[in-house]
Amino acid sequence: MRKLFLSLVATTALASPSFAELLELEKDELTFGFIKLTDMAPLAVAYEQGYFLDEGLFVTLEAQANWKVLLDGVIGGQLDGAHMLAGQPLAATIGYGTEAHIVTPFSMDLNGNGITVSNEVWEKMLPHIPKMDDGRPQHPISAEALVPVIEEFNSKGQPFNMGMVFPVSTHNYELRYWLAAGGINPGYYSPENISGQIGAEVFLSVTPPPQMPATLEAGTIHGYCVGEPWNQQAVFKGIGVPVITDYQLWKNNPEKVFGLTKEFTEQNPNTTLAITKALIRAAIWLDENDNANRPAAVEILSRPEYVGADYEVIANSMTGFFEFEKGDKRDIPDFNVFFRYNATYPFYSDAVWYLTQMRRWGQIDEAKPDSWYDEVAKSVYKPEIYLQAARLLVDQGLANEADFPWDSDGYKDPTPAADIIDGIPYDGRAPNAYLESLPIGLKGEQMVVGNEVKG
Repeated sequence: MRKLFLSLVATTALASPSFAELLELEKDELTFGFIKLTDMAPLAVAYEQGYFLDEGLFVTLEAQANWKVLLDGVIGGQLDGAHMLAGQPLAATIGYGTEAHIVTPFSMDLNGNGITVSNEVWEKMLPHIPKMDDGRPQHPISAEALVPVIEEFNSKGQPFNMGMVFPVSTHNYELRYWLAAGGINPGYYSPENISGQIGAEVFLSVTPPPQMPATLEAGTIHGYCVGEPWNQQAVFKGIGVPVITDYQLWKNNPEKVFGLTKEFTEQNPNTTLAITKALIRAAIWLDENDNANRPAAVEILSRPEYVGADYEVIANSMTGFFEFEKGDKRDIPDFNVFFRYNATYPFYSDAVWYLTQMRRWGQIDEAKPDSWYDEVAKSVYKPEIYLQAARLLVDQGLANEADFPWDSDGYKDPTPAADIIDGIPYDGRAPNAYLESLPIGLKGEQMVVGNEVKG
């Protein structure tokens, strides 16, 4: 395939500047997996815009049934790489769940998620939510407004159930963060009980993203945390109301990553660079000129082979605004960020945050020193590969020098209190101090023993 591609290049007079400097690829036919969410956009764009082909890569994109099937496909080699939950490479590498060394040279996006509740729950929350002068609810909405609703359910002997997409998903941790910030305990994990419901006041369970609206409509769950377009789908279907986006929960928080096995990157270093180059170009295209390409991206994503939701549903979040109740559209230009703010750089501090949440809720059952968090982050997140790919793009005139954090040590500046809903700042360099600052969750030497937190 590579020989055929090079002969085609020669006959087309090097139509793209990157053709002149193709890497010597170890593998050029690749299959990548994804879940039907709008944040798989860099993969779809890299394919549709020809960025993979520019690198000599012949890529097949395959939608996966759920996150476990996707992860198993990468580990088993049926998939060469995939759009992944940021927690998946970390969990696999430390042996939580399926054990395998997965790495990421590319962070796919910032933000992009929301928390939605059923119409019934929303009506019960409304009296407890402050109003703006025009009568609309004041955002961001605290989970404190959910407390009396949970109490009402409990008084009737009914559990309050909510959905998230996977135990090590951003959605699980964001939903837990929102609940805990409102004084609600979302429950703990232990080695003996991996339900995550030990001591829970709200019972969280796994539902695949595309099934969230139907599960909510059926009454199996009373709310959920998921990526787009499945919050906006609830609005369009008239079955639920998003109460908060993750941008309002934690401004410019990390979301998905592109994951590959460590073995793949070691055996195919040039192919890994070529993949990363194509994905960086796609991210640049998605954000350039103040999101001018977003309508075209929405058209791509609306196709059945990608996300397959209606154009209008996807456009609601991808083009700079978000609809809460029907007709209540609010500007959130950074709801989806794919390149600006160094969104694609795999920061160690992002990895550390996920690890702190695993520890907070008992998925990491014992205390770890700060050095452990740093070591795990560096074993999974690979900014050195990212910067090497970025340098090649800059040298080829396909990216701007100023758009990359060349001198970063891999850690972001601490996130200020004002950017997080509970007003607690986050510093990835001090994970244990951060855990100590959170009012609900494991800290210090605490462990979950049976149904109790000990220590």
